[in-house]
Amino acid sequence: MTLDQVLTLLVLGGVVAMLIWDRLRADVVALTGAAILLMTGVVRPSEVQGAFASPAIIALASLFVIAYALELSGLLDRAISLGVALCQRMGAKGIWLLLSMIGGVSCFLNSTPIVVLGAPVIRDVANALRLSPKRYLMPLSYITVLTGCCTLIGTSTNLLVDDMARIAGQPRFGMFEITPVGLPMALVGGLYLFLISGRLLKHEDREGDAPPVDITHIASAQVGDASLFAEKRPLKLRKALTALAVFVGAIALAALNVAPIAATAFAGAVLLILLRVISADEAYSGLKPEILILIAGMVVIGIAMEESGLADAASRLLIAGVHGLSPLVALIVLYLVTMVLTELLSNATVAVLVTPVAVALAESLAVSPRPFLVAVMMAASAAFATPFGYQTNVIVYQMGGYRYMDFVRVGLPLNLITCTAAIVAIQFFFPF
Repeated sequence: MTLDQVLTLLVLGGVVAMLIWDRLRADVVALTGAAILLMTGVVRPSEVQGAFASPAIIALASLFVIAYALELSGLLDRAISLGVALCQRMGAKGIWLLLSMIGGVSCFLNSTPIVVLGAPVIRDVANALRLSPKRYLMPLSYITVLTGCCTLIGTSTNLLVDDMARIAGQPRFGMFEITPVGLPMALVGGLYLFLISGRLLKHEDREGDAPPVDITHIASAQVGDASLFAEKRPLKLRKALTALAVFVGAIALAALNVAPIAATAFAGAVLLILLRVISADEAYSGLKPEILILIAGMVVIGIAMEESGLADAASRLLIAGVHGLSPLVALIVLYLVTMVLTELLSNATVAVLVTPVAVALAESLAVSPRPFLVAVMMAASAAFATPFGYQTNVIVYQMGGYRYMDFVRVGLPLNLITCTAAIVAIQFFFPF
């Protein structure tokens, strides 16, 4: 191994260890790793600059601003209020319909603020109907994650895999290119949650259950008590309609390939400031820098893996492990490895680690990298078996008073079901 490979491997191992140890914020850990790589010369300043200005970062930052404008306008609160009225008329079925509606929004907006806003509502509606909130809060988190897999912008993981694939020389994904895979996953996952999850949690439904721990200290989650974020905002009709129109326009232009999502979302965010729907100060407040910095820092580590040849070495190991196997078996192995890593590490870490390996694996098999990249997108978001695999899980874990094993009991079968659905859909829509 070269010196650069050794340094990169040490930094990568240190970052992974710190993320598992979970005593420092994830964005600080990623920045520390990037700084060490920069100081040791493994990456150049221009490459670090490129990571912070990558299309994934620009797109995410702009979408955060647009989503914050929708929130400040009161539109999301109004939509939730209408959902509550629906639940009061329909009972338990209304809650599931509300969960489906929230999932639909999560196809295009970051799931964390959606769950932050929606979780207290689901809890209160369930209590009002004399139903256990436990039956619905965990599905709320899982549904927003699943529907986020349906579009390129539904989760930051998809954007990051797309960006890392571009660095590896692959063409960019379209806005709805992965929908034929994400949608079946969401449908079978949602059906499982509707039919089975209540039975798996039924024995836990006891009056007076308290949250097992106060988990606001979890560094990698960076999410505290959901009630602190659920500020009620009055509806400002003009601002709400303008923000909604800009959001739909940005999505439509990207879907029609008029311009990349990074360009359309950035233009939309600036337009909202010019139209005074959101002030510049408010736009900065909605940027969620901790998420952007985490992703940028992990992109730097990904660049170091590419430049040092470490990614190529890891690819050769995986290729040797699947030597002689069919592309389908190799795809399944890649999906399962990515899924397991996602339960332990942040989505950004997994996307950076596995994307270049996926490209090299496909090229070694002389098949298209596209199905392997889609598998990474899906598996890197399928974090259902632990309460700490995804930020939204942390929110409902605290609010619902779940036990750790509740997530294992409900989430592990969901992992296997969605894995099967994804592999079948990838074979059909992304042939080798």
